[in-house]
Order: sequence, then C-alpha cells, then structure tokens
Amino acid sequence: MRDFVITTESNSDLPREFILENEIGVIPHYYTVEEEVYGADREMSIREFYAAMRAQKKVGTMASNPAVIEEMFAAYAAEGKDVLHISFSSALSGGCGNVQMVGRQMMEEIPDFRVEVVDTLSASLGEAILIMKALSLKKEGKSLEETADILRGLVPNLCVQFTVDDLGYLYRGGRLSKTSAVLGTVANIKPVLYINDDGKLVALSKVRGRKKSIHTMIDNMEARLGSFREKQVVIGIVHGDCEEDAQYLKEQVEKRLGYHAFLIRPVGPSIGAHSGPGTLGLIFLGDRR
Repeated sequence: MRDFVITTESNSDLPREFILENEIGVIPHYYTVEEEVYGADREMSIREFYAAMRAQKKVGTMASNPAVIEEMFAAYAAEGKDVLHISFSSALSGGCGNVQMVGRQMMEEIPDFRVEVVDTLSASLGEAILIMKALSLKKEGKSLEETADILRGLVPNLCVQFTVDDLGYLYRGGRLSKTSAVLGTVANIKPVLYINDDGKLVALSKVRGRKKSIHTMIDNMEARLGSFREKQVVIGIVHGDCEEDAQYLKEQVEKRLGYHAFLIRPVGPSIGAHSGPGTLGLIFLGDRR
C-alpha cells in the first residue's frame, strides 16, 4: 500500500505548529489589501489584517494557483507518495476545482500517482475536523481510498454556523442586500448563518444582540448533535479578532453541553475578508447541518 500525504488550503485555519508536526501540505489562497497581494511568502498578521478592515481599507480574495498546486503535487509524486486533499467548499471558492483539475491532469501523466479530493462543502475548522479524522485513520492503517470514503461519509455531518458583528461586510461580499444591512444594523440584528448541505452560506435565524446570537448558536448545536453527542473530534470556535467573545462562547458550550476539547482559532484573511472583524463561529459534528 502506497503512502499518502494530507493536503489542504490555508483557509482551514489550522495552527502552524499542528501543520508542521503532522507534515500537512498547505496550498495558499490569496488575499489583497489595497491591491497588495498576500498569502504565500508574504503574510499579514491577523491583528494587522483586521485593523486594515476596521480602517475601511479595500480587501479582496483570490483562489489557489494551479501552477503552485502542480509544483507541490509533483514533489510528492517524485517521493512515491499519493495525495489526499481536504478542500474548502466548492460552492464558496474555485480552489476545490483547481485541485481537482490539476489532480486529473497529473494522474494522466503519472500512471502510478493518485489524488483523492474530498470536497468538505465546509470551511475553516470544518475542514480541520476532517483533517484530524484523516490523520487518525491513517495511523490506523487505512488506505488512501478507505480514508477518503470515510471522510466523504462525514461531510453531511459537518456543522458550521457563525454570526457577524457588522452586517456591512456581508453586504459588500454579496451575501446581504443593502437595505437588509442598513435596517439590521439600526435594529442591532445579528444573523446566525450556516453552511448548508450544498456548501453554500445561508441565514439560519436573526436575533437581536450579540449575547442572544451566541446562545442561539448553542441552541442550534444542541438540536443537531444527535448521535454525534459523544463522537466529536474537537469543538471548533473561530473568531474575527474577538478573542473575548470566543472565550465566552467556549465557556457557555462547556457549561451547557459538557465538552472540554476545543480548538479556538482566528478566522484567516481569505474568509475574514468576507465576514469581517467580530465574526464568531461554532463548528462541530451533528446528525444534520
């Protein structure tokens, strides 16, 4: 059985130490601040990036570069290793399609080389949960194909929900009408959104006030856990430079549902550019999204 490596994109929001320790290949997704491109050898710190957003600087994003993907995969092929790629939702970015295209081309050119792409139809620590699961399956001796099949079976159970502090960023990202953004801001409306079964971002509910939105996410979590209540890989909490709110969410989940294994991470720029400072998300496994 050939060895395989696990790859993902930079918007999986995993800690750098974890990536290095587990030798995970990371394909960069790019972002721009005032037309300056970042994301590969050039990065902004999380605080710098969100400070730029708060200062109303123009930000944007770009998907992965096929040439960079090909170079990475060619290096693995030269080592006699196959690739399991765990991808950001194909409904939210062209990155998954880029990896699939490069993988098909390289498998035609290198007959012994295999690339399996798992479209998580998810984002951020939703990808990270499947990466952690893949690592444990690999340690158990599962093959590339077996691991990919098990992960695909878990895709419908990835629950990613979040709330935002400023509706204006969703409007600028095309996720909300201008009228809804203005009226919602005036009324202190905090939408709770989630990534649905098609991998798209949709509204789940609208509540008034930050604390209410946090407790609504926990309500939703409790309603969705079902048979996964005792089968969590980790509870993911992500934030757009609002660590105090992330800690409050963690404490409330711990108090109410009894979980103790958490991974709290900042939302990286390639996602944060669309959700803005103050974004707060809760990610877990459940019977339904």
